[in-house]
Amino acid sequence: MDKDLYEVLGVSKSASEDDIKKAYRKLAMKYHPDRFTTASEQEKKDAEVKFKEINHAYEVLSDPNKKANYDQYGSEDGPQGFGGFSGGADGAGFGGFEDILNSFFGGGMGGSRASRANAPQQGDDIHVRLDLTFEEAYNGVKKTIEVYRDEECSTCHGTGAKDGSSVVTCEYCKGTGYIRRVQQSLFGQQVVQTPCPHCGGKGKVVKEKCKDCGGKGYNRVKASVVVNIPAGIDSGMNMTVRHEGHCGKNGGPKGNLVISIYVKPSDEFKRVGNDLYMDVPVNFYDATVGCELEVETMKGTTKTKVPEATQSGTKLRLRGYGMKVLQKEQYGDLYLTIKVETPRGLNNKQKDLLKQFNESLGNTQNPIKDRFQKMCELFKKRK
Repeated sequence: MDKDLYEVLGVSKSASEDDIKKAYRKLAMKYHPDRFTTASEQEKKDAEVKFKEINHAYEVLSDPNKKANYDQYGSEDGPQGFGGFSGGADGAGFGGFEDILNSFFGGGMGGSRASRANAPQQGDDIHVRLDLTFEEAYNGVKKTIEVYRDEECSTCHGTGAKDGSSVVTCEYCKGTGYIRRVQQSLFGQQVVQTPCPHCGGKGKVVKEKCKDCGGKGYNRVKASVVVNIPAGIDSGMNMTVRHEGHCGKNGGPKGNLVISIYVKPSDEFKRVGNDLYMDVPVNFYDATVGCELEVETMKGTTKTKVPEATQSGTKLRLRGYGMKVLQKEQYGDLYLTIKVETPRGLNNKQKDLLKQFNESLGNTQNPIKDRFQKMCELFKKRK
């Protein structure tokens, strides 16, 4: 079972952003690998595991979207199962946290970035917006999304070189990919490794560039990605399609395609969670004596009864006629809000009939009106 991220940092769920940052900084200093250089191999491994847990916890809890997903779903990716819903890209461990450490400690926490310069790196994510109709969100739909992404050059296979002999060892760092220097830090005097500025930390340089990619190692191409949009999806949700982003570096995996969903509002229905709301006009007579109402829903035509003496604003509930619930064979409910329509353009005969009808009503047949009149009379007396 995954550890609770709040417990990893030793904070409560109500902790502020500053509290989370302070807790992370304290633990990062305590378990940073540079403090275990003389420790046993087991202690080093334990510290590395702990440091990765701390970094991952801070990455999630310091990001508003990931934190919201974690608090609601127990995962920074949000609801799972459709290629992955998320509030952002994946990634934990040391990668990416060197910048955070530098911002806390002023840089120089060690040479981990330089030593990983030649390691495989995941490609960047591609973010797109996808507009859906209300019907597509209700039923689910298959969509083809066209993107422009960086793909590994098929000629040089990502090396950026014309051929194998065009890649030589960097003469400045002698192929190590980093340069060492001594500096003062919170932990005293330390030998710090920084990426070689001449080879970018790769330890190798390209003498003759690949003609097809110009030495970049990749080309920008147009690609089509087919995505199955699940029924019940809503505006504001992100859908992550794994490994459909930009190509990685040094043989690393591709990034992800992150799709931000926007559902166009319906003219007939208002959505609140998985429930739908619809206004239904009913004439004065039907609202008074009751009637059977025929309603067009997202599931087709259905009938429901309007009780006698139904007032305007009354809500009738149709169970299971709302929006589909993500990942479940369940539906929300449909609420019909009755709007009693007052007739217009009455002729004299109709007005006389209504007057006779109104005069025939007893004192108890308009209780709402009677209560209002009594309230007004009490108010007058207080004045």
